[in-house]
Amino acid sequence: MSLRDHEGDRRGRWTMLAGEVMRSPAITLRRDDSVRRAIRVLYDHDITAAPVLGEHGELVGMVSEIDLLCGAFTPGVSAPRAVGDVMSRQVSSVEDTTDARVLTDLMITKRVKSVPVLRDERVVGMVSRRDLMALLARSDDELREAVLAALRERYPSDASWEVLVRDGEIDLRGPEGQGPGHVADLLERTVPGVRPARLLG
Repeated sequence: MSLRDHEGDRRGRWTMLAGEVMRSPAITLRRDDSVRRAIRVLYDHDITAAPVLGEHGELVGMVSEIDLLCGAFTPGVSAPRAVGDVMSRQVSSVEDTTDARVLTDLMITKRVKSVPVLRDERVVGMVSRRDLMALLARSDDELREAVLAALRERYPSDASWEVLVRDGEIDLRGPEGQGPGHVADLLERTVPGVRPARLLG
C-alpha cells in the first residue's frame, strides 16, 4: 500500500486513494457491442457492471447485469440488440486521486455496486463493493503488515514501531514524539479494517 499527501487535502493528511483500491485495467464495452456479447463479458469476468466507451475512448455510460437481463428478455423484433440501447447514461465516477472514503460514501449514497475510476477523463480502473469488502476482510497478519507499511512510509526514519493486531484491533507502541491521536488518524485513513485500541507513545 502506498500513501499520498495530495494537493486536494488542505489539512495535509495522508490517505488511501481510489487509484490504489481499483482493479486495473477495467473491463470495458462499446456502445455497438451486442447485448449477447456484453452478457458473456460480464459472466466470464465475474463482474456485475462495465463502463461503456464511445468512439474516442471516452466514458459514455455503464451497463449492468440487470440492464442486460432486461434487454435479453424483451420480447418481439424490436428488442434491444446493442449495449447502447440498454446502458445507463447517468454514471457516477471518481478520479484516481479521490479519497477512498469519498468513494465509499458515493457508493452508499448512490446505491451503486461499481464505480469507474478516471484519469485525465479516461477510464483506468473500476472499484466494486467487493473490492472494498476485500480490504475489510483481511486477516490480522495482513492488517499488521499493512499498518507497518503505512508507518514505515509515513515515518521512514523511525524503525521502532511495535504492532500487535487482534481481531482487527491494534496495540501499537511508537517512538517518542509521535502523538497517539495523529497516528490513529493516519491508520484509520490508510488501513481500512483496522481499529486503534491502544496507542502508546
